[in-house]
Amino acid sequence: MLTALPTQPPEVRAGPALRVGPLELATPVVLAPMAGITNAAFRQLCREQGSAYAGLDGGPSAGLPGLYVCEMITSRGVVEADRKTLAMLAFDPGERVRSVQLYGVDPTIMGRATEILCAEYGVGHVDLNFGCPVPKVTRKGGGAALPWKRDLLGSILRSTVAAAARHGVPVTMKTRMGIDADHLTYLDAGRIAQDSGCAAIALHGRTAQQSYSGRADWSAIARLKESVDIPVLGNGDVWEAADALAMVEQTGADGVVIGRGCLGRPWLFRDLADAFAGRRGQTLPTLGEVAAMLRRHAELLAGLSDERHGLTDLRKHMAWYLKGFPVGGDVRRALAMVSSFAELDDLLATLDPDVAFPTTELGSPRGRQGSPRERVALPEGWLDDTSGCDLDLAEAEVGVSGG
Repeated sequence: MLTALPTQPPEVRAGPALRVGPLELATPVVLAPMAGITNAAFRQLCREQGSAYAGLDGGPSAGLPGLYVCEMITSRGVVEADRKTLAMLAFDPGERVRSVQLYGVDPTIMGRATEILCAEYGVGHVDLNFGCPVPKVTRKGGGAALPWKRDLLGSILRSTVAAAARHGVPVTMKTRMGIDADHLTYLDAGRIAQDSGCAAIALHGRTAQQSYSGRADWSAIARLKESVDIPVLGNGDVWEAADALAMVEQTGADGVVIGRGCLGRPWLFRDLADAFAGRRGQTLPTLGEVAAMLRRHAELLAGLSDERHGLTDLRKHMAWYLKGFPVGGDVRRALAMVSSFAELDDLLATLDPDVAFPTTELGSPRGRQGSPRERVALPEGWLDDTSGCDLDLAEAEVGVSGG
């Protein structure tokens, strides 16, 4: 049995498809790369929801049901053929476009990595990470810290775009508003991205200092949209399909990037496909349907390796799937330690399948939040100039794993 949503998202008229270079997205939605989350199994689960309910699973000529981006990998790991890095380049047969987020700070290495991804791994979309706020990344000048160095940012983008262009592959970038409120970079980054040939830019409406705390500033997305001609995608605080529509309406963004909102909720991509197509009748899953989704996730994870490793990987998702449901502590703890399909099935069988989705969870944050940082970890003297010529490019990638 399905439970009707208590409120319907605002009605919208289906608009034109979002174009990212040669790619046409019938649903203007991108699954954000998340470390340890967006492996091939989770991407397939989300894509199955977005495809089937959008009516977009009919063949290669249909518009794409969005882009589903692989976990971030390092450019140096690709170039040096690091085993762990290359193991992350796993795709399922249904991925019509292999989408990868690439991290790096060296223009030459970024170009070489892009060439390898396109030529040897059939990658059809490259996204560049200039939004990560994690201290181990920013303290070496990467992620959300890098756009402060305008010259270096331009060099990286031009090198990557040139390598990808030889294969007809579009390059996009994701960034944040800046390092902190006194060191904003997003408008300059948008101009540089456009001038360098990027096909689109995504903006998370927070600074690196904010990390994932507080509320995202959607007005910054609107200002970026007004300042560039390439497509702009908004990111931050999209928890429901109605939030995505509101973001597009308020900012003029061409699409949305979904991160924490889909944790334990892959059916959000079904809701987004319906909402952007102007369809009503969205529903919320019962506990039984969530359990079935969880079981499907387990099967897909096991298919990437084996039963033991797949179910170990599934454990981190349990709390997200069951958030708000009246499930006892003993069952939750047991699910968080599950190690076999037999054990999983026995535990899921104890759940009441008719329990309605907890509507109190609608619109509430999921995943990490935390507090703003006192200051952003940066290389010494980082803010003294905006060139980036003095950055130790090799050192800046040391210790930054693909995840």
